[in-house]
Order: sequence, then structure tokens, then C-alpha cells
Amino acid sequence: MATNVSNPNRKAPLERYRNIGISAHIDAGKTTLSERILFYTGMIHRIGEVHDGAATTDWMEQEQERGITITSAAVTTNWKQVPTEGVYKIFEGQNFQVNVIDTPGHVDFTAEVERSLRVLDGAIVVFCGVAGVQPQTETVWRQATKYSVPRMCFVNKMDRTGANFDNVMNDILTKLGANAAPVLIPIGAEDALCGQIDVVNQKAIMYSDSDRLGSTYEIVDIPAELKEKAANAYHDLVSRVADVDDELGELFLMEEPISPEILKKAIRRATIANKFIPVAGGSAFKNKGVQALLDAVIDYLPSPVETVPAHVVSTLDETVSEDIVASDDAKPMALVFKLWADKFVGKLVFIRVYAGIIKKGDTIYNPRTRKTERVGRLIQIQANVHTDVDAVYSGDIAAIVGLRNITTGDTITADDNDFTLEPPTFPEPVIAMAVEPKTKADQEKMSNALGRLSEEDPTFQVKTDEETGQTIISGMGELHLEIIIDRLMREFKVEANVGKPQIAYRETITQPAHGDGKLVKQSGGRGQYGHVVIDVQPNERGKGLTIENKIVGGAIPKEYMNAVYSGLNEAMTTGVIAGYPVVDVNVQVVDGSYHEVDSNENAFKMAAIFAMKDAFKKAKPIMLEPIMSVEVSTPTDYQGDVMGDLNRRRGQISNMETKANDCILKANVALAEMFGYSTAVRTLSSGRASYSMEPSHFEQVPQNLVDEIVKERGGK
Repeated sequence: MATNVSNPNRKAPLERYRNIGISAHIDAGKTTLSERILFYTGMIHRIGEVHDGAATTDWMEQEQERGITITSAAVTTNWKQVPTEGVYKIFEGQNFQVNVIDTPGHVDFTAEVERSLRVLDGAIVVFCGVAGVQPQTETVWRQATKYSVPRMCFVNKMDRTGANFDNVMNDILTKLGANAAPVLIPIGAEDALCGQIDVVNQKAIMYSDSDRLGSTYEIVDIPAELKEKAANAYHDLVSRVADVDDELGELFLMEEPISPEILKKAIRRATIANKFIPVAGGSAFKNKGVQALLDAVIDYLPSPVETVPAHVVSTLDETVSEDIVASDDAKPMALVFKLWADKFVGKLVFIRVYAGIIKKGDTIYNPRTRKTERVGRLIQIQANVHTDVDAVYSGDIAAIVGLRNITTGDTITADDNDFTLEPPTFPEPVIAMAVEPKTKADQEKMSNALGRLSEEDPTFQVKTDEETGQTIISGMGELHLEIIIDRLMREFKVEANVGKPQIAYRETITQPAHGDGKLVKQSGGRGQYGHVVIDVQPNERGKGLTIENKIVGGAIPKEYMNAVYSGLNEAMTTGVIAGYPVVDVNVQVVDGSYHEVDSNENAFKMAAIFAMKDAFKKAKPIMLEPIMSVEVSTPTDYQGDVMGDLNRRRGQISNMETKANDCILKANVALAEMFGYSTAVRTLSSGRASYSMEPSHFEQVPQNLVDEIVKERGGK
């Protein structure tokens, strides 16, 4: 293992890095929190607000107009824990570099969150003090668990009417199943929010109202009326951490005294090991609690050296893998987690460096393409402000300008290193629509622009419908495709006509069947001969196509088997009901025959396609449609109307609960029925209900609708 973890030329040693993401349900206050972090760390000198379209990390025009985050923005800043009497901080006085990524909350941009969490070492999950755990919070939580990202919770908006810290805490414990306890409890709520209880040090942090931006606060003894609450919280915190940390557990059982230093270090160990989650409460908008949260980020979240080592797999032999530890001495290893077309500098390739140093002018190697390229420019990103740098070190998040032939998830490394890092995974698109340029002249511009946009965004796909010749774009939801069309017009100056959104239907089979396919063309000279016999049966949901070769005695020669597989795969792209892709089929190739002279690869490929089509027809095919998990929050007065409307949309209501004066309905509804729902739900509730939805699973389409869909697609 490399001995020198940090190179002397870097600004801050690796142990003093924090790569953190801020993620949550839409509207919990992530961007406002990022803005406050930048302000208190001295990166910006004026606070911009999301509702004014002035937030630093929401720099795209589309974000500023809608007041939502669409693309994850990276910013680098510094924080020093200020020494304070009576308060123990693990790293006081040391300067830390904090890389913050503000991620979107809207489910349509879930890929942005996925790829950000893949490259971060820690996360702050933000909750709204009124709404608690919301559907997208659960999705973000699952994504963080998938990549083993240590996290902290920040209960925001404690200044809002109806905010209740204990309720949100209860949600975190029950709905997310987290082993969590507060380390910073808000003092007061709604208009009376004035500070925080520091549970570890048993002190109160009081924010001064006379100072508009909350930069001044004082540490005082806990007021008498809160002493019992603080003591109970301390006991809960110690016992929860003692359950998962052996060192603290031993002291706790022996009833030894536990100092703030011992407790903080135990919380840090347990958080990094993903066994415990510290929770803080405050209000980013009202500037209360952000500095203490930053101190907690430094205290409890890991540096790149302390996270789970990055796992790399050999491209030459998949059974060979190793773990790499963050160090400047090692071979350079970086993961490309995002591409972005910038109108000033061209293609930006965002990277997270896991090991080694990448310098300007270096030659780097991409193990996927087996090609090398030179690094022309390296850029440190501040949202949309770019600063040129000469080198980036392990732990850094930066961008390279102008690499060709690269996609999201690629690894870049030194030229003799055939190992790749695990790429982020992305969900399949659920909605599609046809686009066509308004003028012939725009045709080429449009295909170039769509190509660049799909390169940037792995959940956005472009294909041509072979039957109609239309260009079909597909994505994660109506808003996702709306933003894409908007960007086509603004960034690429392409005027386009857009069709009605279409559903990504699928087809599958419901019973075993036998298929026989033969291609025979023999009329003098070289002919075509291929013959394939298969058995198909339904596969488990989500398993896709699995193929077993059961040929005995060389009925189909080995050299034609790849052509057979290729035919079987191709047949899966169009089903026999309405021509939608087929999913979840197990195929056994059982027999066939060949001709000494006339057989060739093409003949066997075609024979395999015929055999599949033959089998599909006999296997009782059905159509599947995407079902969305929908959560509607509505004042109880409108509950009946909203439920009636969901029932009309073929919705199945799975859960109802009441919080204060709101009723929260959970339902599974077919995506086909959800178009234009935002307008409908606002109309039914006089604009007071809100909803969110995310893809859940696929289910069979009712027969009366199948006939309509087939008719629409020009079938019989």
C-alpha cells in the first residue's frame, strides 16, 4: 500500500476533505441549505434565494424560472471549526475543504441523485419539519444505502407553521428504520425558533435575531425548562451509540464517566460504519443552525481515507478484483460520473478522483475503449463558474474539458491499468414522445442536439421508430421531457414539434410454449438454410431474457450459435401483440438442423427470430404497463373528491393517514392515467393539494385497453 497519502502540493491533506451531497424530497430546502453553507463559509457574500431565482447552485435558466433543482451542481468551499469555550469539537482550528453537491429532489431527475451519491463520501438528507419523511426521501435513502454512504439528517423548516421535530424524528426511526438520535435539537418551533440544544456538550446555542443573517450566536447554559429534555436526549444518544460501538458500549456497561470527547469519537466511528445517523434541526431559510450543522459534518462524516475503499474489477478477467485506498501516491483512478455540454468551453467531463494525481498534459487511458487521450484542461467547478487548475488529487471532484469517446460510468486511469470502478446504475425510462423538427433545416441540428443530451443524461434515450420513421425520445416523466425540449430550443436553437406523451408498455408471456423457425431459400446457386427449435417459458419479473443451450449431437454447429443468440435477442425488441419490447422470457434452444452448403449466420439469425415469434404467439402473451406509486397530500375537506378521482383513474388506494389537517393518500395508479394529473388535483382541491409519484412496477393491462392500444398502433 502507498505510504504517502497526501501530496505536499495539495491545498488541504486528504484527511481534511469532506465530499458531501445534500439530497431530499422536492421542496425540503436543499438548495437553500447549500446557499447558506456557501455564505457562512465565505464563498459568497450575498445570500441568493431560490424563490428569486438567485441561488448559486440553481444556475440553469430552467431552474431559476421553476424554482427547482434539475442538475446537481458541485461547489468547493472551506470550513474551520471555531474553538469555543465549554464545547468540544474533534477538529477545532483545522481548515477543511468541503466539496458540496446540491442534488435535485424531483423524481424525474433521480439519475442526478444516483450518480452524485455514487461518488460522494457522505450525505446530508434534508427533511421538512412539517412533512417529515416523504416518498422521494425514501428513494434517496435507498440510493444512499445501496452505495453505503454514511449520512446525517437535517430537519429543516423548523420555522414553518406546524413544524414538529419529534414527529419527524419518529418518522426517521419508523419509516426509514434508521438507528438515529438527535445531536442538535431545535429550541422552540414556528415563530419561536431561537436556537439549538447541543446534546453532546449539554449546552444551548442561541442565535441573535438582531443580526439579519444569523452569523452571530452565543453558547450558553441550557435554560432550566429544557434541562430535563436535554438530559433525556443525552441518555438516548449514548445508549443508541453504545449499542453499535464496542468501545462506548464497554464504558456504558461499566458505568464509567463518558466525556464529550469519548462520545463524539464514538458517534463518528458509528456514523462512518453506517450503524448510526446523527440528526440536527434548524431552519436554513431563517439562518438558524447551519454553522452547528457544518461543525457536525466535519465531526461525524468521513474523509476519503475513511470511507469503504473503492472496489475495482479487471477488464481482462472479471474474477480479478481489488480494493483501492485513497492516496496521492497510487496510480490515478477516477470515475466519470457526469457529462455536461457547456456553451462556453464545450464538453465537460465531471470526475471524482479516487486515487493518484491527474495533471494537465497527462495521458490518460480508458479501459472500456482501450484508448488513450491527453488531458487538455482541468477545471475546478463552482456551480457554473470555472477555475483552471494544474492538477487534481485523490478525493477531488473536478472536470476535464474535451475528452472524446467517453460516457457516464467510465473509468480513467494510467495506460497500463486495466481495472474499472463500479459505475452508477440508472433506472429505465417510463415515458416517451415523438419529436420532429419544424423545418427540414433543423433536422441535422436536432439529431446532433438529442445525441449530446442523451450522452449527458443516462435516463434520456433517443431512438427511431422503424415503422413510422419518427424520432422517439423517452425519459423519467413529463417534467423531464419538458426540460429536454426547453433545452433543445434554448441551448441548441432547434424548434421542434412534440407529440403526445406515450407510455413505455412491455409485453411478456404467461405460459410455456414450443417454437419452430425455418428459413429456406434454395433456388439454384448458394441458398439460405437455417432451422431452430426452442422452448420458452415465463421468467421471474425483472430477470429479462435468459438463454440455455440444450443442443446435443451438433444439430446446430457451434459457429452458428452466436447468430442464434443474436436472433433471440433481436426478437425480444418487438412483441406480437402491439410490437412493444418483450421482457422476462427464458429460452431453451433444444434442436435444429443445418445444410452443409446453404447454412450461414444470417439464415440462423432469421430462423431464431421466426422461432421466437412462433413461440410468443402460443405462449399466451400479455401487455404490461408501468404502475406509479402516487402520494397525494390534501386538506381533509377535499379527501373524498381526490379519492374518487384516483378511483376513476384505475387507482388502488393502499394507505391513508391523517397529519394535522391534511390527509395523505398512497395509491398505485397506471402511468397512462396520470397525464395532466397536476392540473386535475389542483382544480379538485382549490390549489391546496400536492402530489408526488415515482415508478413502482409493471402490471398487466386490462383487455379492453389492449384492444384500443393495438388499434392505435395500426394493428388488428
